[in-house]
Amino acid sequence: MNELEGLTALIVEPHAGMRASIHNMLTLCGLSKIEHAASSNAAIKHLGLKSFDVVLCEYDLDGGQDGQQLLEDLRHHKLMTMTTMFIMVTAEGNYSKVVSAAELAPTDYILKPFTADLLLERIGRALDKRNVFMPVYQLMEEGNQREAIDACVGGMRLHPRYAVDFLRLRAELHLFLGEPELAEPIYQQLFDAKAIAWARLGLAKTLFLRERFDEARDILTSLVESNKKFVDAYDWLARTHAAIGELDKSQAVLSDAVAVSPHAVRRLRKLGEVALETGDTDTAEKVLKQVVSKAKYSTFRDPEDHLKLVQTLVKKGDPVQAAAVIRDLDKSMGGQKNTAVCSAISSAMVHEYTGNDVRLEESLSAALTACRLTSGLSPEVKMELARNCLQNNMEDGAAEVMSEVMRNAANGAVMAKAMAVFEHAGRTDLALSVAHDSRQAVVDLVAAGAAKANEGDYRGSVELMLEAVGKLPDNPQVVFNAAVAVLKCLENVGWDAQLAQDALGLIDNVRRLDPVNPKLPALAGLHQQILTKYDKGARRKAGAPA
Repeated sequence: MNELEGLTALIVEPHAGMRASIHNMLTLCGLSKIEHAASSNAAIKHLGLKSFDVVLCEYDLDGGQDGQQLLEDLRHHKLMTMTTMFIMVTAEGNYSKVVSAAELAPTDYILKPFTADLLLERIGRALDKRNVFMPVYQLMEEGNQREAIDACVGGMRLHPRYAVDFLRLRAELHLFLGEPELAEPIYQQLFDAKAIAWARLGLAKTLFLRERFDEARDILTSLVESNKKFVDAYDWLARTHAAIGELDKSQAVLSDAVAVSPHAVRRLRKLGEVALETGDTDTAEKVLKQVVSKAKYSTFRDPEDHLKLVQTLVKKGDPVQAAAVIRDLDKSMGGQKNTAVCSAISSAMVHEYTGNDVRLEESLSAALTACRLTSGLSPEVKMELARNCLQNNMEDGAAEVMSEVMRNAANGAVMAKAMAVFEHAGRTDLALSVAHDSRQAVVDLVAAGAAKANEGDYRGSVELMLEAVGKLPDNPQVVFNAAVAVLKCLENVGWDAQLAQDALGLIDNVRRLDPVNPKLPALAGLHQQILTKYDKGARRKAGAPA
């Protein structure tokens, strides 16, 4: 039992008696650093302050959010490190709920009732695997993915029982580094050896990232047909259909996925958005109501869910119910980020439908003002605001909003949608003008940052580019050049822990926004050179002096 001594644990359980019982079992297993959370929100607060080695989470939580939804939030908002062992505790026999949680890859399940010996066995098994992979996890958390790949190769030799896991992690690291062509043969090797479904999915991902969409679609279609419960394959097939422009097929696949796994909020949200875009307002209404209901108890609620539901109801010709949704938004999320702007845009939709021109103008003016004061609003919502402005003789407001959308466009698809908003309003001339000015603004911004660096003002360059990222967090060109500015500052001015963290975050964002950017390897290589220069690698993490 000494192997568990010193580990930290968080028990997420609504019932005091069960918390005490699990606490006693953990004590018998040798753990002494144990904290409790009675709800998902309390768990998020704990995990926001510190990391834990083990999280034991009851599936059926009080307050409206279940363990699966909590795990989804923790993964999405990166509140758990790779080293945290998340064990779901449940007596739930409903298959769909089990699948929903399983797709998010908890470390293990343990079914109630259970004994201290069984709990010890499960934690011990998870700990054994964690210890084997710890060198890789440390390198990954440092941002040293290249050495992490080498560590996977060495780990596979030392621990052949985990060979498949090391191969899978190697392939995922190559995908992360924007090297799908290097991940492909690893996935193929795994599939040829064991016919593993997720290896076939990995192959499809490598094709998708290289925009070989037809080949990816064929693999994913076959996967879904032969593995009816493989929800990740459904998600990638829906994404592939959308990339090809087959939104109806994307919606159909997402509907099938939701039927298999009905409790993942982000998949439901995506289905609602696609249904709204295809004009299937009945499905959009049904699904978005579920999203609003299921997300109600999450710490990370998004007011855009209410806005999209309002948009759906207005399209269905139901302004009365739409107004009720706006009242719920104001009441339940008042004061939260983006609530004011979402409420104003939603109100404008209703007033436009009912023909209340005075209230419409008031709402649009309020929305434009709120839009200037907020951040993180999706381009789709901004485009809806611009559309409404164009329809109601507020072209300056539309141009202002769309300029921001275009400057921050993550890809050509977003830019094309933005152009279409102007074109549908008969203002192609305005679209071309705003697009030109937006592109030029980004070029000038990047050039200004580069000029400061060339003058030797590396900190000035960083300050300028980080400010630019704050305004344009989804523009790949801006984020890439900000990463370069930070790395050049570290290289020439000296080590700075905060800048090092900024560099990691920026490089991760470049990978998210532009995963096959041909300059990514050079960017990652410069990062590794800087880590080596200042001796900030895994050896230091393991305890070498600073």
